[in-house]
Amino acid sequence: MRKLMFCLLLLGLIKSCIPGLCFAEINYTNEQIANAIFLAEGGYKAKYLYGIVSVKYKDEQEARKICLNTIRNNRKRYADYGYKKYNTYLEFLASRYAPIGVKNDPKGLNKNWLKNVKYFLEKN
Repeated sequence: MRKLMFCLLLLGLIKSCIPGLCFAEINYTNEQIANAIFLAEGGYKAKYLYGIVSVKYKDEQEARKICLNTIRNNRKRYADYGYKKYNTYLEFLASRYAPIGVKNDPKGLNKNWLKNVKYFLEKN
């Protein structure tokens, strides 16, 4: 049932919150989320475009593709099991994309990732 609701949501047929499953922020497209991530990660000034540090990429187009794949794959993971621990898809995505307390974030900047991504989503 959850998978069906998720599919309907992606088709734009559900735009509200269902008790226990808030889909309001999932209404953002993958492209909108990728754009927000790009800006939150520093845009063209960033050392790692889209914050991609786990795999090598050759250019911006490939970095964007990796980001979009991550967004897409985590929508499915959220629908399958992520909703059990996280209230929203973006919270779940943040836990995967910019986890707090990891070694490659010595300054603790990942704690700001979700707030920054939401800022750029709401701005556009």
